Amino acid sequence: IMTDITAKTETRIPMSRIQKLIGQRMLESKQTKPCYYMGIDADTTELMDSRHELKKQLGVKITSNAFYIKALGLAVKEFPLMVGLWQGDSIKIADSVNVGFAVNAPHGLVVPVIKEAEKKSLAQIAALEKELTDKARSNKLALDEISGETIGLSNLGVYDIDSFIGIVPPPATTILSVGNTLRTAVPKDGQITIRKITDLTIAVDSRVVPDPYAAKFLAFIGELLQSPKKLIS
Repeated sequence: IMTDITAKTETRIPMSRIQKLIGQRMLESKQTKPCYYMGIDADTTELMDSRHELKKQLGVKITSNAFYIKALGLAVKEFPLMVGLWQGDSIKIADSVNVGFAVNAPHGLVVPVIKEAEKKSLAQIAALEKELTDKARSNKLALDEISGETIGLSNLGVYDIDSFIGIVPPPATTILSVGNTLRTAVPKDGQITIRKITDLTIAVDSRVVPDPYAAKFLAFIGELLQSPKKLIS
């Protein structure tokens, strides 16, 4: 009996040096960090509606990421353990809030870092975020611009992903994952109103941060995002 076997051509896609490095770091994180996860729905109606006016007021386009980075900077000042670094027999609190934010570049996922977010104004963060994003997509980031991360941010809401859980980047302890912003019917003052609701989820290394502490941190971020005036400084 003759069997007709059609030869298949194997397809291989080469990985860039950055893709290999990110893969190794994410595998290390999943193997070594016993994380827990929690999420909330944040009312971002005023925040999203204020972006056009803020652009005129501050002279720079304010993306949703700029708000989240600013909120992380302020929240960590109140809850510094969220940038605690596990060191075996001790926990070292990072000197500054260095937010690494994921950028989808043509050559793979890249994570530029905004240093000392707790000391920067919203306008400064927005301008720096744009600069680093442009550099990431043109493969022009310097080593210093992708190192020193103490807390992570990943925003897939722009891709219509409702909710997801990011992987905590080593050596950080926490990552904030931002999902889609949906127009949602919400009861308020005895009536049903349409509000813009954003899904926020954090992954946290349980060795460093007790879950009640992280819950207060996440709730505080939600409060900041519901009152954008608190972020304009």
